[in-house]
Amino acid sequence: MSRSDPRHSDAPRLDFGGPIAPLADRMRPRALDEVLGQDDLLGPGKLLTQALTSDRLPSLILWGPPGCGKTTLARLTAHHVKRRFVALSAVFSGVREVRAVVDQALAERQSGADSGAILFVDEIHRFNKSQQDAFLPYVESGLITLVGATTENPSFELNGALLSRCRVLVLKPLASEHLLDLLRRALRDPERGYGAISPRVDDEALRRLADEADGDARYALNLLESLVELNREALDRGEVLGLAALESGGQRRALLYDRAGEEHYNLISALHKSLRGSDADAALYWLARMLAGGEDGLYVARRMVRFASEDVGNADPQALTIALAARDAYHFLGAPEGELALAQAAVYLACAPKSNSVYVAYGKAKAAAEKQGSLPPPLHIRNAPTRLMKDLGYGDGYRYAHDYEHGYAAQEYLPEALRHERFYEPVERGFERELAKRLAFWRGLKKPEKP
Repeated sequence: MSRSDPRHSDAPRLDFGGPIAPLADRMRPRALDEVLGQDDLLGPGKLLTQALTSDRLPSLILWGPPGCGKTTLARLTAHHVKRRFVALSAVFSGVREVRAVVDQALAERQSGADSGAILFVDEIHRFNKSQQDAFLPYVESGLITLVGATTENPSFELNGALLSRCRVLVLKPLASEHLLDLLRRALRDPERGYGAISPRVDDEALRRLADEADGDARYALNLLESLVELNREALDRGEVLGLAALESGGQRRALLYDRAGEEHYNLISALHKSLRGSDADAALYWLARMLAGGEDGLYVARRMVRFASEDVGNADPQALTIALAARDAYHFLGAPEGELALAQAAVYLACAPKSNSVYVAYGKAKAAAEKQGSLPPPLHIRNAPTRLMKDLGYGDGYRYAHDYEHGYAAQEYLPEALRHERFYEPVERGFERELAKRLAFWRGLKKPEKP
């Protein structure tokens, strides 16, 4: 690693929490070379590395899950480029606090002491549109460099004008191996961690902690801190803490899921595409993830009812009946008993033959209806309840299908302008194979058109 690389160990280091601070604060990386799991941002030639090396830091939106290092990276970035760092939380701050930062930056610029303040806004997605708009002129003029942190998809939560003036950096959840390295570092570090008392935790327990944290460094360190503090007496006796000590704490991390956020859409998309791909195992997994995360089972049932029509259709008409029955069963039983009905429906839908012919056909018919306007029905299929309507030819020449062989009367039902259209084209799968035969037979019974 070259000395010009901002991750070099000689780069400026930043101290966080003191000795009485929680372990997660004490173990925050003090320099960029201590940041774990974000090599896509800090590796050679990556945007953030180049920006820090050239001292041309653009306004940034740091997007990532909890505990991946957004706040730490923002602080380290400001420290590295030696700029004034102002931190606000969108939960507790508003336009007044932003205005105070802007006023100070203006005063510094007028006095010639402007070094370019960095305004860090944690949970920036919690600012409403008018609050976000307050940043725009000052970000655009370069008076402040905005660094926002969010766990929500910026394209959903930030207005387009602000987003267009910032670079979005995507931070990944930390892998279990990264969290394992962090936990071992905390046990060894005599200054910030537990190195002074050298607690012994076996590798299996550490791996369980890393897995349980689900990519969240803060949560992993909190678990370790609880484990050590709750077992001080055992550690004083020289015991090694293992899985038994960990499980006695009874801590379980809820699965990462936000019913109103991006993860909601990611998981329902994964479920839908797994069903469409006929992967019953994946469908069951994504269903379990959603329900374990607190998703409403009736929402999932509605999506499966939609899937039964959109992706299975008439290839297996029973699929819609199964999906509706699962919805009714869940509504009747509730959770958790009703979840099994949803699982049954998911497996059935995944294994069913697939056809989107009805979905495509309806789209074509809808487009034709919108394009052609209010085309009248042919006269022979209109009702004629009055004498005037009969005199005008309503119902004249109508053929009653039951009076004909095969129960089929060869006549036109579409408006004249659409009489040659074919919207529905069944596939050669499942029950639609039989429907294709029927349609071909009926179409063959129609007399050839006269020139």
